[in-house]
Amino acid sequence: MIGLLLDALAETLAMVGVSLTLAALAGIPLGVALLVTARGAILERPLFNRVAGAVVNATRSTPFIILMVAIIPLTRLIVGTSIGTAAATVPLVIAAVPFVARLVEASLREVDGGLVEAAQAMGASPLQIILKVLIPEALPGIAAALTITAISLIGYSAMAGAVGGGGLGDLGIRYGYQRFEPEVMAAVVVVLIALVQVVQSGGDRAAARLNKRLTRRAIGKGVPTP
Repeated sequence: MIGLLLDALAETLAMVGVSLTLAALAGIPLGVALLVTARGAILERPLFNRVAGAVVNATRSTPFIILMVAIIPLTRLIVGTSIGTAAATVPLVIAAVPFVARLVEASLREVDGGLVEAAQAMGASPLQIILKVLIPEALPGIAAALTITAISLIGYSAMAGAVGGGGLGDLGIRYGYQRFEPEVMAAVVVVLIALVQVVQSGGDRAAARLNKRLTRRAIGKGVPTP
């Protein structure tokens, strides 16, 4: 059973790692775009904002198990199969991108508007404001957002086991449920709980370090901090 657990854990880590990386690469820019194109923002584009927001909301509101089944043709087109860890990565990414985008947008909204106004007063371009003000100031929140996303992906990857997605969920269903081996199911649950705890602890530490770095930088510049 230990060998099965290790193999399943490796598959889960691969699915979550690849999905989180791709979701971050696509979701963070999308979250920035949703913020800066809103009405009254630095790159106001109401039509784009409404369309992008509607697509994000529609994807987020679709249950993951339904999303997996609905995009099977797309999954086959991309990876050539609809089962296995590679196939499960496709719906995981599609589900995670809008999730990351909304969390990043919320983190960016927490940035002090006075910093943006000061940058505009000094003649900074929208791109400079995004890269040198918004994203650096929101890094602790973005780190927390990616931590939440990683934990959600662990749950989604376990759910993917119901349709042959591999990983810990697949192991729990095939052995713990279908073969009536409750000790396997219990072991899978314990490993999933431990994995979530590790991810949460690591994410909390990363966010705390980024927050301290921002505080030290603000003090160095003579900016009052709460």
